[in-house]
Amino acid sequence: MIRIRQIKLPLDENSKENLLTKVAHKLKLDKNKIKHLTINKLSLDARKEIEYVYEVDVEVPNENKYLKDKDIIKTPDETYHFPAKGKEKLNHRPVIIGSGPAGLFAAYILAENGYKPLIIERGEKVEDRLKTVEKFWREGKLNPNSNVQFGEGGAGTFSDGKLNTQNKDKLFRNKKVLEIFAKHGAPQSILYLKNPHIGTDLLTKVIKNIREEIIKMGGEFKYNTLFTNFEVTNNKLTSIEINHKQKIPCEVLILATGHSSRDTFKMLLENKIQMIPKPFAVGLRLQHPQTLINLNQYKTLRPGLPPASYKLTYQTKAKRGVYSFCMCPGGYVVNSSSEEGMLAINGMSNHKRDSDNANSAIIVTITENDFGHHPLDGITFQRKLEKLAFEKGKGNIPVQLYKDYKENKISTEFGSIKPVFKGNYTFANLNEILPSYINDSLKEAIENFDTKIKGFAGDDTILAGVETRTSSPVRIIRDENFVSNIKGIYPCGEGAGYSGGIMTSAVDGIKVAEAIGKKYQTN
Repeated sequence: MIRIRQIKLPLDENSKENLLTKVAHKLKLDKNKIKHLTINKLSLDARKEIEYVYEVDVEVPNENKYLKDKDIIKTPDETYHFPAKGKEKLNHRPVIIGSGPAGLFAAYILAENGYKPLIIERGEKVEDRLKTVEKFWREGKLNPNSNVQFGEGGAGTFSDGKLNTQNKDKLFRNKKVLEIFAKHGAPQSILYLKNPHIGTDLLTKVIKNIREEIIKMGGEFKYNTLFTNFEVTNNKLTSIEINHKQKIPCEVLILATGHSSRDTFKMLLENKIQMIPKPFAVGLRLQHPQTLINLNQYKTLRPGLPPASYKLTYQTKAKRGVYSFCMCPGGYVVNSSSEEGMLAINGMSNHKRDSDNANSAIIVTITENDFGHHPLDGITFQRKLEKLAFEKGKGNIPVQLYKDYKENKISTEFGSIKPVFKGNYTFANLNEILPSYINDSLKEAIENFDTKIKGFAGDDTILAGVETRTSSPVRIIRDENFVSNIKGIYPCGEGAGYSGGIMTSAVDGIKVAEAIGKKYQTN
């Protein structure tokens, strides 16, 4: 097959038949001679005229004669391959702590290659977790072990479900992740869209299907099960403890705990696992009408265009970085708390991204100079802000209009923008939650962002707090073989400080699975 790049179709002409015609014209070939056509990449270019840009793989006679064109190449082999297995014997099956993207994909790759992993998850299986979270949003009663942060699927389940990544992919791990998602119920379009996403409503079903496939391949899951300790002999892992009582023999343990497992980080540090504090970012989440973002990004409100997104960055006069994070077109601002008496928020979207509002966190970078140099000082900083958010919001999401945020006063009613939340909310003064240097940075950046997206700093813009779970506040040290200072323990994913988001976490899970595969033979 051959790959053809830069096939462009105007918005009004975007159809399979027109794509086939355009490819045939590019090849100067009767379209009936095109035996097979597969979309490899698809993006939307709205810089001038709105048009779709395709990269396609086609099967045609005499393919070599077309390769003189710079936009036509031989279709490369992009198949993912698990490395050759090692020779060391495993006395016990690998154990994985956490079934977020890192743990789930580590489990899938290990199971696919015969290692029959055991997955320990403190929260519920995804279908039960969904009911628990929806009840929390309605009634405010928190389950500390199964919520937006904890449970099968991880924090990414209740997000926009973005699957894009900037990482180079010479070994096609990204492609493998997308193929696994698509095989288990995600839309096939994620295989070629430039910025693919699944959405919470579909992710919950996909995760269940992936779990069932892992079980078919020999894996096992334990839900509502807390990893509470481990034992070491001669600096090598020998067993783990669950629920403060049961011991499981174990010599290979993947730590894929997620970025909010604060009690686990404390236990690991007490057991001499090496970790360091890591910079992260905190801020607020802003809501705008989706039509405002569409008009700014597309310069038109023509039907047929997907809900537009944005990505914004700014450096303040005080040299603080401020940027948009987890932007959710047509999404919801959600209560994502995981500890009693504390409140954190996040954004999520369903697959259709069809709510009235766009939302995004606008966050400010902070470092050890802001929160301290002990490995757990970042967690202490997060907790302080989340406790204030809970108090100021009286247990609900604290909310303020931008005009009132600037004027340091509590809002009394919404303006032209109607709120879109999952979870109850209350008007409060967000200035009283965040430190002044963060508030000042946010206000300066939001005014700058208004020069890029007109209306971004509108008086009626809805702000909510507090966004603290942007990334892990710790990094668990691992060597070039992905092993911690205690042999047999493999820190992995976002919680360990090595990824951010669904794709990079899933890929890190695959890398750790490969490292185990290179060392050990199958059970």
